[in-house]
Amino acid sequence: MRTHVVDHPLVAHKLTTLRDARTDSPTFRRLADELVTLLAYEATRDVRTELVDITTPVAETTGVRLSHPRPLVVPIIRAGLGMLDGMVRLLPTAEVGFLGMIRDEETLQASTYANRMPEDLSGRQVYVLDPMLATGGTLVAAIRELIGRGADDVTVLCLLAAPEGVERLETELSGAPVTVVTGALDERLNEQGFIVPGLGDAGDRMYGTVS
Repeated sequence: MRTHVVDHPLVAHKLTTLRDARTDSPTFRRLADELVTLLAYEATRDVRTELVDITTPVAETTGVRLSHPRPLVVPIIRAGLGMLDGMVRLLPTAEVGFLGMIRDEETLQASTYANRMPEDLSGRQVYVLDPMLATGGTLVAAIRELIGRGADDVTVLCLLAAPEGVERLETELSGAPVTVVTGALDERLNEQGFIVPGLGDAGDRMYGTVS
């Protein structure tokens, strides 16, 4: 498994505002959207392409276009939905699937409550959107589901990651075709499984608290 921390001053700048507890939900959503677009440039560096002949206003030439089957973008509901627009802005021809995952706050185990994806992902590059790689349980479950459907190239985009989550993915998905692209690798997890210093609960910061 590869982990790539995007080292860019604009990424650091936007993350700082996202971390700030004073940042309201509309601003948080806008900055998360902008940040995802920056991360997506790195995440799609190895997107598969094919050659295509075209005619410019001046001459014949050869360019590239995204190859088939088209990439699949999979946001993890609900917080991952706040990353979707920023990703499909760069990959407008990609298809979109959805995974609803919920974490038990006592056991920290993830379970699936919604699944809307193609049954066969053979040969597909898949981009998973989840703002926080904390304990890693949600992403391990999600990636296993994707690989079980035939995905052979999975890239995870996270705003933040914790060392414990990265280590869990490396251990439980050893040998799997997985790349993690994140805006920062933070210090640790606290006793409640939150990233420190982190930015709090990404879903609540984006959409407010739903009781």
